[in-house]
Amino acid sequence: MSALYPEIQPYDSGMLEVGDGNHVYWEVVGNPLGKPAVVFHGGPGSGASPGWRRYFNPERYRVVLFDQRNCGRSTPHASDPSIDLSTNTLPHLIGDAETLRRYLGIDRWLILGASWGSTLGLAYAERHPERVTEMVLFSIATTTSREIDWITNGVGAFFPEAWEQFRDAALAIDDEPLVDAYARLLMSPDPVIHEQAARDWCDWEMAIVDIHPDHKPSTRYDDPRFRLAFARLVTHYWAHRGWLEDNELLHNIGRIAEIPAVLIHGRLDVTGPIVTAWNLHRNWPASRLIPVRGAGHDSRDPGMAESVVMALDELSTT
Repeated sequence: MSALYPEIQPYDSGMLEVGDGNHVYWEVVGNPLGKPAVVFHGGPGSGASPGWRRYFNPERYRVVLFDQRNCGRSTPHASDPSIDLSTNTLPHLIGDAETLRRYLGIDRWLILGASWGSTLGLAYAERHPERVTEMVLFSIATTTSREIDWITNGVGAFFPEAWEQFRDAALAIDDEPLVDAYARLLMSPDPVIHEQAARDWCDWEMAIVDIHPDHKPSTRYDDPRFRLAFARLVTHYWAHRGWLEDNELLHNIGRIAEIPAVLIHGRLDVTGPIVTAWNLHRNWPASRLIPVRGAGHDSRDPGMAESVVMALDELSTT
């Protein structure tokens, strides 16, 4: 039996104007009188897919989901030829979440975030702690220089064949970092260049989460529009180190020290080793760390969904 709740449809949705010509797609599912919660999806650029709705008990939660700027159903889309990403930064995404919270008339909400979404969730909470009741973060990342270098270089020690293909396809100039090289190729006006770079980037993304013999790549990578937007947004954020000072989120953890949190991380996550979650936990008095044996970075890995659902169920009545 699946640990996830049954599929559910939104009871409200819309497009919110957030400035700079951007419109952010949002939706609300569950119980209109339930406990407010917000989802910060991963990527950057993955979008709030329907699967996120299924972590929550729909009778107990009022769940807000939104596609971050320039991805999913938000417009303009990062795959558009004329896209300008200069107004897509971490402060912009935090501001969008606050604009949406106020628009929906929510005072405080629980945060669920994964991977990049855990970075965004932590950054939001450290800037607006008075708006956060609890946090559930999984496959945790804090987007430090060390983590970015690991995911684009260091983890290649586990996937040497895939990493050499990834490195060679970057066509890096001199000592240009791989993430900068890909960001340059992905923003090329030549569709032959940017489409190939998007495929090469996403092939690497798929390779480094493949730790189980029966692993199946996500079908989202079959869509060239998704590939291009996703790869552009990831490299845009990583090339700018997420608009964060190095270790900023860990250094400012005292701002959310009293916010209850459940940190869930795969013990076999080679993409983002569990030490990141551990360092957060040991500096966050109100946090609890749940290592998931046998799981990597993929939310579909054994034990991940069960752990997330269990944490949200426990917090649904607080």
